[in-house]
Amino acid sequence: LSWSEALVPGVFPPIRLQINDSEGHPSSSHQALKGTSKWATSLENLLEDPEGVKRFREFLKKEFSEENVLFWLACEEFKKTQGKKQMQEKAKEIYMTFLSSKASSQVNVEGQSRLSETILETPHPLMFQKLQDQIFNLMKYDSYSRFLKSDIFLNHKKSEEQEENSPEAQTAAKRASRIYNT
Repeated sequence: LSWSEALVPGVFPPIRLQINDSEGHPSSSHQALKGTSKWATSLENLLEDPEGVKRFREFLKKEFSEENVLFWLACEEFKKTQGKKQMQEKAKEIYMTFLSSKASSQVNVEGQSRLSETILETPHPLMFQKLQDQIFNLMKYDSYSRFLKSDIFLNHKKSEEQEENSPEAQTAAKRASRIYNT
């Protein structure tokens, strides 16, 4: 389950069909969105792609707000933690890194002042969910739209397009089209 699917109980993810050419590669005419095209559809898609996260972090670093995505990622990782001892350790690490008044990469969230170290004694997978949602919304409605207009995004998109238009990519597309048109 992805993070966005976990938020909507009872809703199943969409079924994705993929048509392949004779070599088993996705058909160019039915290819699912990928790379910057997929990143541009939603912040959720961007955060599901390691390369997208890398580029978004690069952008946020320039905006002095990289801690937002780092906190969000830490919370995602925390949800997967097994065992009370490991949860306590990770919860404390998240608290000390992002939420404490002495945090090295403090995020700005409402309700932060109500959090105290006492909650770290009885951790549970969703203990940071409300704060994580605040940061997600901050990124979605603030940083994300600027990222899509940034040189980092636009240059990456341009290099992807140049790669797709390379002679090798066109040869593969011609092979695939010959298969479907015979």
